[in-house]
Parts: sequence; structure tokens; C-alpha cells
Amino acid sequence: MPVINRIAEFHAEMTEWRHDIHAHPETAFEEERTAEVVAKRLEGFGIQIHRGLAKTGVVGSLKVGSGSRAIGLRADMDALHIHEANSFGHASQNPGRMHACGHDGHTTMLLGAAKYLAETKNFDGTVHFIFQPAEENEGGGRVMIEDGLFEKFPVEAVFGLHNWPGMDIGTFAVMPGPMMASFDIFEITVTGKGCHAAMPNMGVDPIVTGAQIVTALQTIASRSTHPLEAAVVSVTQIHAGDTWNVIPNSVVLRGTTRSFKPEVQDLIESRMRAICKGIAEAAGCTVDVRYERRYPPTVNSAPEAVMAADIMAEIVGDKNVHRQVTPTMGGEDFAFMLQAKPGAYGWIGNGPTEGGCLLHNPNYDFNDQILPIGASYWARLVETYLPKAA
Repeated sequence: MPVINRIAEFHAEMTEWRHDIHAHPETAFEEERTAEVVAKRLEGFGIQIHRGLAKTGVVGSLKVGSGSRAIGLRADMDALHIHEANSFGHASQNPGRMHACGHDGHTTMLLGAAKYLAETKNFDGTVHFIFQPAEENEGGGRVMIEDGLFEKFPVEAVFGLHNWPGMDIGTFAVMPGPMMASFDIFEITVTGKGCHAAMPNMGVDPIVTGAQIVTALQTIASRSTHPLEAAVVSVTQIHAGDTWNVIPNSVVLRGTTRSFKPEVQDLIESRMRAICKGIAEAAGCTVDVRYERRYPPTVNSAPEAVMAADIMAEIVGDKNVHRQVTPTMGGEDFAFMLQAKPGAYGWIGNGPTEGGCLLHNPNYDFNDQILPIGASYWARLVETYLPKAA
């Protein structure tokens, strides 16, 4: 596997960085220690740093030669609110917080590429290393953009990379078009009239109404959207009542929806509101629907996706690059950066899922074997996108 020799030489060092970050996970907008570790590493490589975008974000800028072109590379830094079940030496030391999605590995791979590029300077132009907070749920990518990311650090294109359990070590995946779905959330509050559970005729039961809404919402994907358009509507929480013999006054339903196209997002929201209103009125209840659009779909631009795939093939061989994959209904706030700039978001194989090595699982761990593979991809991407003059 032709990883860059120099990067392979400091594989063990990268592993130490990754284990340190893994052992000290920090969640959205609280990545103070992680940001400090990143900033000090970049400064040690001789890279100029900027702190404070989206509170804890760090951007390292490396300019080489006289070229005016620039590229952005993004890694996410935040962890999840999960209690880690692993017992290895680098397990989380912060109870209830865990790097269960591999952002520790993403940060380390980009640091590895930064170290190599700062040493070799085999490109002409500027690379901005974007270390982003709060990818999980809180939209740190959007906040960085709102704080002026691309005004302060102009780029022609921006690229992201995420590990993917279940894909073999030494493989990549990237393609033009959607890679990840939109991420929207909803909260539905159904209000009836509480009463004694033995006398339901004296009240208006919001739980029965809520149950009918849960069932009816599934018709959005099965009956309202085109059969070839992807849509997911999932109710993930139901909150109502405190005891056995009381019909409560209200019930709260929460969940998420996913799609790949804005028009499908619009359809999902409008049908949800109509279904809730109709069922509630028929039952004699009132209903309030809060629908929040969190992340747009993650959509790659074609030229950048093709370039990314070609560079991945240089690292692992063309047969190990999946140029056509089934997009996932998971969401990713790198989507905001791809709305602002052309670019591509790809996956790097993390290996088998045995033992719970799944994203957002308490037994997950990033695979250290792939650190030099990912770092080599980042380095070759910069050298290819910003070539030195012949």
C-alpha cells in the first residue's frame, strides 16, 4: 500500500496523538483542550494558526511559494455524549463522553498531513487546515462559516474525510452528488384533557392521538414521496404521563427526518404538519409542531469528487476506491461548507465492525492502521491541487 514513506515513519507518533485525544474527549463547543493540542502541534510544525472561529475552532494556514491559489482541508474535533465501554489504555477519562465517531482519528490524520507538508513544502499556494468543533448535532461547520471562515481564509475548494466501519482497511469511497442526507428534527406536542384512566370518556386522550400520529407519519415516506426518492421519518421519543391511573394532559413526540433533496424536505414538513393537524382535530386535541432544519444534504461537486477519487487511487489502487456507493441517510455538517464552496467529502475504510466497532457505539474505536493512509491522501491532494511549477 503506497502510503508516503515519510508519513509512515511517524505512524507511531500519530498513534500517540490519537490516543491522547481519544482519552480526553470533549463535546460540542467545549473542545478547549483538544483545540489547544491541535494549535500547539501546528505551531510546532511552523504553521500559522488562528483560534476562536465557532468558539473552539482552529485554522492552520501554510503558504508555500508565490501561488495565489488555496485549498481547505477539514477535520472535526468533537466527541459524543456516550459512556465508553472499552477498557484499553486510551479509553475515555471523561465519564459520559467518548470519541465514538472517530473525530480523534480525523484530527490526527490532518495533523499528520500538516506535519509532512510543512516539512516538504512540495506545493505552490496556500493550504488551510480547518479543525472544526461541534459536528455532532450542533452545526459547528455552519457557525464557522457564519464567523467568516471563507472570508478570512479564502479557498477555491474544501475537502472532508470520514472513517467508515465495515469498509475494508485500504479502501476509500467518494462520488459526485449526495453522500449524506439532510438532518432535520421535529417536536410534536399533542394536548388533550387529562382525566382518571378508569373514566377516559371524561377527558380527551392525547396518548391515543399521539399513537395515531406516530403511525400516520410513516405514510409520508411510503405514500407521499416518489418511490424512487429517499425519505426517512423516525419518531425516536415519546414522553407522556407519570403514573398508571392518570391519562395525562399532553404527550410530546420527537424525532428526525432525512432526505437528499430540498423539495423532499419541503414535502416531509408540509405533510407532517397536515397529518398532525388533521388527526388532532378529529380527536378533539390541539397540536403544536416544531420542525427544525439542522443540516442540509452533503453534496459533492463533480470535478472535486473525481479528483479526490483519482488521488485516493494513487494511494490504495483504483480497485480499492468505490466511485459509486449508496449514500447514507446519516447527516454531516460539512454540508454547509459544500454549500459555500465546491468540494468533496469521502469515506476511508475503518475495517471490520466486530465487537461493536460501529459509529456511535460505546465499543467503537478508530483504527490506527489507517492513520498514514488518510494522512497520505490529504498530502497528495494538496500536492496535486496546488502543484509546483515545472
